[in-house]
Amino acid sequence: MKRTFILFTILALMIGIAATGAQAADAKDPIGVVTIKKGEPVHIAYWFVVAGENASLGTDTKRGVEIAIEDVGGKLLGHPIKLSGQDTGCNAEGGQAAATKLASDPTIIAAIGSNCSSEAKPGAPILWKAGITTVSPSNTAPYLTDPARGPEYEGYLRTAHNDKIQGAVAAQFAIKKLGVKKAATIHDGSVYAEQLQAVFAETFKKMGGTITSQEAVSTGSTDMRPVLTKIATGKPEFIYYPIFIAEGGHITRQAKEVAGLEKVSLMGADGIFSPDFYKAAGETAIGMYHSSPDFSAFAAGYKDFLAKHQKKYGEKPLAPFHAHAYDAAMMVLKAIEKVAVKGKDGSLTIGRKALRDALYATKGLKGLTGNITCNKLGDCADPRIAVYQTTADNVKKLEMPDKPFWKPY
Repeated sequence: MKRTFILFTILALMIGIAATGAQAADAKDPIGVVTIKKGEPVHIAYWFVVAGENASLGTDTKRGVEIAIEDVGGKLLGHPIKLSGQDTGCNAEGGQAAATKLASDPTIIAAIGSNCSSEAKPGAPILWKAGITTVSPSNTAPYLTDPARGPEYEGYLRTAHNDKIQGAVAAQFAIKKLGVKKAATIHDGSVYAEQLQAVFAETFKKMGGTITSQEAVSTGSTDMRPVLTKIATGKPEFIYYPIFIAEGGHITRQAKEVAGLEKVSLMGADGIFSPDFYKAAGETAIGMYHSSPDFSAFAAGYKDFLAKHQKKYGEKPLAPFHAHAYDAAMMVLKAIEKVAVKGKDGSLTIGRKALRDALYATKGLKGLTGNITCNKLGDCADPRIAVYQTTADNVKKLEMPDKPFWKPY
């Protein structure tokens, strides 16, 4: 009995010491720490749309992350790097579900994602509540880094451009290059599309143009003729529809079938700049325009990246944000390397707020997309937006054009 009492006493002391040690570790970081034992992996997670009609966007960015991990040898500070992920569906519900699953895993140190801004709006606060900082390679909605966004987004950053830039470039192109005076827009109600078309419309009007209508379609809609017919009554010369692949394909196929729109110029954005969009739109995509990152302005290392991509996956990139994903991964890995504390036993201790602060402090990081420097709201991109025109060869080969048709610089 006495021996049992002594054993329980020793066990209680050990638990108490362990708890005190954990509290002491947590005390070093306001929102806690992640401890990685010797031999255990540095766990990074992605939350991308890797299934369904917009899967090319997520597959493209996932590959960028994978190549970045390979480029550091698959290890960090002597520990293997583990990459896991969740599909997000490119919608708010999917983003919330994916973020909730990631937030429940205490081994995740940081996340890379999401793809679609509608996923990030509900998802990023869930991750940050769990102390997980996320870096998005393709969210572009202005709301996500707006000063009024709220403290729940303090764990959010992005290497993608802000659509305040993309929308303005699209409007400048329409007026300066094409000489357009009247334009219409279409969005799908998503944070991304609604805000991007709004920036386009605002800039277009400031430059002396007239917006004839700003229409919305529902996700999943296939008959776009009623909306296009309504747009035709305003006699626009140009339609800007920064939406996603399925709906974008239907608009492109049906636009020239509507009386009054036979000669209208069509323009999408980076959300439909993909070989999968060419599959959806077919030959009706020939001649249309897209606003998207300027690949020709990327750093010299981008050519090496493309060669690795071709060798590893047997094809060219599928969407515009693979290099942004590579840069996001490198940002995360370098920040972990900066803040991780090595233990004598081979362990690593990483403070969650320390990691977040290190990411926000990123300055002059030489990335594939340019020099990565983050501001206090999480915008880290070195943005270069250009306009591309689709050719018959692009549609035939199912390959995005790699040289801009027009750029504002």
